[in-house]
Amino acid sequence: MAGQSRRKRIVIRVAGGLGLLLAALVGAGYVLLKPAPNPAPQVADYGSKANWVCLPGRNDSCAADLGATAIAADGGTQVNASTPTGDPPVDCFYVYPTVSRDPTENARLTLAPEVEFVTRVQFARFRTVCRPYAPLYRQGTLKALKAAALGIGTRGDLDLAYGDVRNAWQTYLAKYNNGRGVVLIGHSQGSRMLKRLMQEQIEHHPAQSQLVSALLLGNSVIVPTGKDTGGDFQTIRLCRAPTQIGCVVAYSSFRASAPPPSDSRYGRDPGNGQQVGCTNPAALGGGKAALDSYFVTREDSADRPYTDPPVTIGTPFVTLPGLISGACVHDDHGTYLSISLNGHPGDRRRAELYGDVIVFGRVLPGWGLHLIDMSLTQGDLVKLVQSQAQAFATSRHVP
Repeated sequence: MAGQSRRKRIVIRVAGGLGLLLAALVGAGYVLLKPAPNPAPQVADYGSKANWVCLPGRNDSCAADLGATAIAADGGTQVNASTPTGDPPVDCFYVYPTVSRDPTENARLTLAPEVEFVTRVQFARFRTVCRPYAPLYRQGTLKALKAAALGIGTRGDLDLAYGDVRNAWQTYLAKYNNGRGVVLIGHSQGSRMLKRLMQEQIEHHPAQSQLVSALLLGNSVIVPTGKDTGGDFQTIRLCRAPTQIGCVVAYSSFRASAPPPSDSRYGRDPGNGQQVGCTNPAALGGGKAALDSYFVTREDSADRPYTDPPVTIGTPFVTLPGLISGACVHDDHGTYLSISLNGHPGDRRRAELYGDVIVFGRVLPGWGLHLIDMSLTQGDLVKLVQSQAQAFATSRHVP
């Protein structure tokens, strides 16, 4: 009951197909195996709809039920639907993170369940503000990532992965775009692919005029210290206002109580007059703000409920208004999105954040809250894209 003295906590299930990373890293008997070599690569045909996870108007991962139960501080609930927009003004092009469970260094061009799942969790909600495009690609697999971490292999052929993303992008421009504005959306390996795409195919190319924004989460976008441009991009700036277009949103998230360690995988500044860029989509101008988070409903919610006493959750997602806040921080630890909880004694929601990478019972602090980077701010990102799409339409004098 709310008056009981036991410690309150909010248990947030690891969101997205990245949750599979945890199982892959700790699997008994699996940890020491190197991935199998890749078969001889062939050029992927993105003229074939079979090589796309999402396309507009199709019954695919981006057309799934995205209903969310909002749980208030008093335990009250409200179900919110997510309705696709009939004719959104811009497109979104999404590249998913490392999720493939294939045994080879690089994934097959196959619509695996983990790809469908992470696309639904990270990308499908943007269908309310843009037409969704998401290609399959032969990414470096979880097994390759694990082998690289153990020093017994590489992260896979990332040139092969990038070649697929580049070819999908070129097919998208030629076959589907028709001069429309486009938002690039990626996380982790997906952000890495899109950053390279922007450097080689967009910046200083005609497509730059069509860039509404780029959401490059869970990877590093480097800028000169205290600056919004320079470093990885020469003319594409970090986003600092909701109506700014042609700009980048980038961050890696860490608990306020557990900032990036000295050997952190994410969030550490490279030095030599450079830092990692951080833009908080809930407060682009700076400062701390409540985050509009969306989390996958846990299968174990009956045993570890969201509230005390438990409430019934009948939707695939949960949102917790006012509970989670974020602020971009630049300090001795690095530059990162610092996440804190705002629970108070009368708040019936359990107040503990889960989203770490844990191996053999030990949290890997250098990963921060990487597994839920996208979930923490997803509502804010959708609102931002909507605002940027309207600004883009105005700049093009589109009614």
